[in-house]
Amino acid sequence: MNQRLFSAVAPSGIIHLGNYLGAIKQWVELQNDYDCVFSIADYHAMTIFQPPQEFREKILEMAAIYLAAGIDPKKSIIFIQSNISAHAELTWILNTLVKVSELERMTQFKDKAKRFSQNINMGLFDYPVLMAADILLYKTKVVPVGEDQKQHLELCRTLAQRFNKVYGQTFIIPKTIIRKEGARIMGLDDPAKKMSKSAVNPYNYITLTDSSDLIKEKIKKAVTDSGKEIIFNLKEKPALSNLLTIYSLLSNKPIKEIVKNYQGKGYSQFKTDLAEVIINFLKPFQERFENFNKDQNYLKKVLNEGAQKAREIAEKTLEEVKEKIGLI
Repeated sequence: MNQRLFSAVAPSGIIHLGNYLGAIKQWVELQNDYDCVFSIADYHAMTIFQPPQEFREKILEMAAIYLAAGIDPKKSIIFIQSNISAHAELTWILNTLVKVSELERMTQFKDKAKRFSQNINMGLFDYPVLMAADILLYKTKVVPVGEDQKQHLELCRTLAQRFNKVYGQTFIIPKTIIRKEGARIMGLDDPAKKMSKSAVNPYNYITLTDSSDLIKEKIKKAVTDSGKEIIFNLKEKPALSNLLTIYSLLSNKPIKEIVKNYQGKGYSQFKTDLAEVIINFLKPFQERFENFNKDQNYLKKVLNEGAQKAREIAEKTLEEVKEKIGLI
């Protein structure tokens, strides 16, 4: 058996290039080397109200995105988080070990609490504990995360160590895999903030289903830095460096090679070519996505089979946990 790997994406908002490059692209590569478990994290999505019918559609769309991106259900387990009740049960148990002060220190909670001051629900506050339960249920050894999730993963490790210390060795302490390039794709409208599903400005991101014309328009309007030279420098040219990273990851060309190719050329030519790179990359993905998304019976079959496999692992772990803590 390979080491087990767990990761998930919430089916809320739009799925954009940042989600793909920071997570899903890496999953496709990792599934050949690890025993992979990939969840559609619908409980996590509920920290913001989701209209029920739209929510059901987004959950299935996420499954279609996983498959279209290249996640192979013969190699990896794909399932819906809420189909496995052990996630909610273990969250409650871990809630008795986590400290309120630890959750109050979570940067994402503090940021979102400022932005959504009228909707600070308990789910938003407790989000990291559910994430810890997601990971620990599957005796996960490796978790690929973006820079913005490092703090949550550290809390997961803390809770696993705390449980093991109090009740005896139970959980594996997971390690992180952080991709150097693409771990944090920034917004097209502001290179100081990451590309975000919850961004108000639609020109912050490129969705995986954007049309060719819309992609050209968004890249044309993308923020650039002063000067005309095409160089990679995160401090002096953060906006351009972000665009170069996207170009490199989608074309599989080293940034140095791209920079060399654009010596003596300006931002306009670079942006025109970048838009074409994105369009050419997304076109076959979009065709696969449409085919999968139309066949909802197949999507449900994949998800049901994945849930059966996931449930066997999760319930075994939960049974062990309950025995350790003295439940009958």
